[in-house]
Amino acid sequence: MDLSLLNEPQRQAVLHTEGALLVLAGAGSGKTRVITCRIAYLLRQVAAEQIVALTFTNKAAREMRDRVIEQVGRGKAKGLIVSTFHSLGVRILRQEIEQLGYKKNFSIYPATDQLRLVRDMVQGRQLPSGGNVDPDRVLWLISGAKNELIDADRYVANPRDEYEVIAAEIYPRYQRSLKACNAIDFDDILLLTIRLFEQFPEVLDRYREQFRYIMVDEYQDTNQVQYQMLRMLSSAHHNLCVVGDDDQSIYGWRGAKPGNILDFEKDFPGSRVIKLEQNYRSTGNILAAANALIVNNQDRHGKRLWTSGADGADVVYRCCDDGEDEAMAVVEAIHRERFRQQLEYRDFAILYRTNGQSRAFEEQLRYENIPYVLIGGQQFFDRKEVKDALAYLKVMANPQDEVNLLRILNYPKRGIGETTAERLIQASVTQQEPLWQVLHHSATIEGLGEKTIEAIDGFIQLMERYQRRFRQPGQLVTTAQELFRELELEEELYRHADDPQKARRRVENLHEVVNAVSSYADREPLAGLEGFLEKVSLLDRDEPPRGSKEEKLKQDAVVLMSLHSSKGLEFPCVFLVGMEEGSLPHSKTIEETNDVSEERRLCYVGMTRARKQLMMLGAARRKKYGRLQPREVSRFIRELPESLISHEKGDKAPVSPEEQETMANSFFSNIQDMLN
Repeated sequence: MDLSLLNEPQRQAVLHTEGALLVLAGAGSGKTRVITCRIAYLLRQVAAEQIVALTFTNKAAREMRDRVIEQVGRGKAKGLIVSTFHSLGVRILRQEIEQLGYKKNFSIYPATDQLRLVRDMVQGRQLPSGGNVDPDRVLWLISGAKNELIDADRYVANPRDEYEVIAAEIYPRYQRSLKACNAIDFDDILLLTIRLFEQFPEVLDRYREQFRYIMVDEYQDTNQVQYQMLRMLSSAHHNLCVVGDDDQSIYGWRGAKPGNILDFEKDFPGSRVIKLEQNYRSTGNILAAANALIVNNQDRHGKRLWTSGADGADVVYRCCDDGEDEAMAVVEAIHRERFRQQLEYRDFAILYRTNGQSRAFEEQLRYENIPYVLIGGQQFFDRKEVKDALAYLKVMANPQDEVNLLRILNYPKRGIGETTAERLIQASVTQQEPLWQVLHHSATIEGLGEKTIEAIDGFIQLMERYQRRFRQPGQLVTTAQELFRELELEEELYRHADDPQKARRRVENLHEVVNAVSSYADREPLAGLEGFLEKVSLLDRDEPPRGSKEEKLKQDAVVLMSLHSSKGLEFPCVFLVGMEEGSLPHSKTIEETNDVSEERRLCYVGMTRARKQLMMLGAARRKKYGRLQPREVSRFIRELPESLISHEKGDKAPVSPEEQETMANSFFSNIQDMLN
């Protein structure tokens, strides 16, 4: 280990081994090097068994351990614990859980088994407002309570929230059922570890004595139960070193508490704070813009990123005409910069607030035959709610499409269940008639009840009514809108989501289907439903690469991902899109909390993913459910001083004759590939 490779604040963080330490590590400031060097330095003085390093993913833990071994050797690192919080909890419970009334060979129920257990408990139960109880939502509430250290006997429901009332009843039964099976769930791992320490102080003393040096990566992402575990384990020796960045705290929606890092000095009196502000990733102009943005957050530790490198290219902001124009502007810039800078496709990342925004970029990249990978979500046309909506359109155009006909026959539910579908399929095979024709004489099929036949007749009438409407010229968008509205697809998505945020994302995807229809109608005003579906089929012609996040990032392909998924990554060129009020910051955040601090941190994370070039784009108008609506530029753009950003006009940047020739050759090569 060579300390001369560290800058002065990094070196101080490594050498400070006694007492509580907060390392405020700005984006790109080399925090992983500091953590691994600090562990290596400690291994010179203390036994490996006395050191615990905690992080949030198994992958991060493996990488951290490997880097320590590179520095000190495998023998010296033997006994060192580098793990996730939950892995440490399991390690402790396997030794001590008998004191809580479980056997040591307890099972950890996966999500599917947890859901099955809750589903059995709520089966047949009706909500006071009507409809069946959603077991996913009940389980979500129980999980949230556990992460706030609320046991089943202390869970108090809001009497006006029907799901909380049900969760308060189910939670104790759920816990009793788990214990009867000698099982715990994922959230119990840390909750039971805390209860073990509270009820048996001698157990806590033993682990406090063993774990004399505790280090935590990404401390800003800790929740209440993780915070409590750290306080208890470090309460004897106080040698707790946490590394994090409050400016990158973006997981409040899943329980992370920014206050854990903001209040560290108060919670651990006498602690030292070291700031890592030198950035080794981004150019000076990108850092200046990011600093100017994040300073608008009130509750934060003051720090300012800087670099010894060049200022680099200007940060660019471009206001496009609409969402389709925004996607075309991004693709044009990818073409231009790829040739100008001799970059690969993997050097470009398109970052957005929600996964529903990917549709226009996916379409445009495929039109241009540019390879891309989607991180942290399904391809747009692979999402269930999108497939369901498109299935209706496909059957409208071709009633003989039996795969999609069966998909929509009972979606949303209309009383045509699986048994009925099997009888219809059997009749189709026996009578050698298409399924669509069999539906028309369902009254003659043995075993179908009167209500089922009425439901089938109603389905046929709906389909035929909209088939006639889709044949009318110029009515493509309006008819699709009214079809989805009559089917109540939005309401269906809200009814069957385990939490409101997931439902909103799915509804946004449904809206994007209508926007896709509308964009097609704008380009091809005389074309009809068949033309749109043909376009969708052509877009699905080549499947983008699949696999893990790591495998995808190795592909030579443009990267599309949400801002949440981008944390920890970096790219030479970043496009931060959807820079409008309602998108970033997101409208739901403004409506529900009126606190845009986390949204601003999300934008900051996106900006600091860029190494050399950052282009921020928004639209003056954007389609919502197929209709163009005016948009207001994001306040985050307005918060950037004019001196730090370059406003790009709609016209293209000049291209040299050599670049024109290279781009033309590539264009014709792409066309040839498509024809082949």
